[in-house]
Amino acid sequence: MKTPIRHLTNKHPLLKRYKLIIFCLFTFSCFFITTACEDFVAVELPASQLNAAAVFEEAASANAALLAIYAEMRDESMISALSYTMGLYADELDYYGTTDGINILYTNSLLPSSSTVGSWWNNSYHLIYSANAIIEKTAQSQALSEEERNQLIGEALFVRAFIHFYLTNLYGAIPYITSTDYNENQIASKMTSTAVYSAIIDDLVKAAANLKNNYLLEDRTRPNKATVMALLARVYLYTEQWEEASNAASYVLNLKSQYSWETDLNKVFLKESSTTLWQWAPKTSNGNTREGETFIFTSVPPSNVALTAQQLSAFETNDLRKTQWTKEVTDYNNSWSHAYKYKERSTSDPSKEHTIIFRLAELYLIRAEARAQFGDIIGAADDLNILRTRAGLPNTPASDKESLLRAISAERSAELFTEMGHRFFDLKRTKQLDILSASKKGWEASDELFPIPENELLINPNLAPQNPGYN
Repeated sequence: MKTPIRHLTNKHPLLKRYKLIIFCLFTFSCFFITTACEDFVAVELPASQLNAAAVFEEAASANAALLAIYAEMRDESMISALSYTMGLYADELDYYGTTDGINILYTNSLLPSSSTVGSWWNNSYHLIYSANAIIEKTAQSQALSEEERNQLIGEALFVRAFIHFYLTNLYGAIPYITSTDYNENQIASKMTSTAVYSAIIDDLVKAAANLKNNYLLEDRTRPNKATVMALLARVYLYTEQWEEASNAASYVLNLKSQYSWETDLNKVFLKESSTTLWQWAPKTSNGNTREGETFIFTSVPPSNVALTAQQLSAFETNDLRKTQWTKEVTDYNNSWSHAYKYKERSTSDPSKEHTIIFRLAELYLIRAEARAQFGDIIGAADDLNILRTRAGLPNTPASDKESLLRAISAERSAELFTEMGHRFFDLKRTKQLDILSASKKGWEASDELFPIPENELLINPNLAPQNPGYN
């Protein structure tokens, strides 16, 4: 499928060598999705290839195996395109291109046979399988130190939870895969989203116990304990465990020596931002982000995407985020606006921006919502006002639970637009997806879930039934 979002590769100098190593690691057991299995079988490995056990005989090769997973997450996974695709699927972006695979997302007309549906599913479980291989082989290694094992297993547990989180939010009931056993995985049954969330929490709690708050890489491209706690806070919010969500968010927000609030909106998305928890680096020292390349246009009409009228109306009068995080382009008769959080459309020397996955603003919003839900009205307003002050807005007038929840919802739309699908997932978890029918002609209630790929249902009948609306 053609996509306007470019693919990046990892800049780590050992990655090309260890992509072969990690590939060898994963060939020792066939992945349970048939297409991935065929890919593995079709590749003839060099005779000199290190075997799977040898990868975990030293920390350098074991870490490179994990880096290969991160590279694939960024280059080929559904997660790498969520800001774009789910912005189209919801109501943040209008589409002006002609690519069928993108248009079916924009028009909410996915089918079980759609290539996007299948590729996102397959790649996600491929990554999960890879994380499981890291966990299993690291646990068996006698050569790695306890600290090295804890780090590798902690990160792999986080990756497994992170990908399952998006899978269940897109597909609903799914298998939660925790092993590399082909016989077990090929007949895996779906778990309810409630059960999936329980498994995610279990993995994240274990990951947090294994990891420390310091970063292995200064550019924050390897997740640490704070990153795990940020995802845990989000999961607790989604599962309406308010006290737990507040506590997990507070854990991160209290790390004042490591993270500090940035009051300049134009510095929030720089690669050195003090509010960033985890980000993805581009391939080269002069590369920037796929978001900047995809969202920014300089001539009109745009050939790809532009912000919708709905999104532009989400900003209050005098909200600095509208003037600094969006940009209008006009031909003197008509005008369009694009997301402008990332300012660099192409290369710069040196690189200025990395793709941010987790940042402090979300943690303040999580804690504000959780506090409002359990009755800490003052605390919720205080958290909300931190964001509003930076945006040049007065303190929120909301003074009770319901008005605060509405204000927080509006703030999330103004703060997190075109980031990681937050808009769609927020509407879904708060049961407000029906508002999309006002601006999306093809929207139906069943569009809250993607269909299970038809090929996967044929391979594994335990994935039945198909999601509602796709039979």
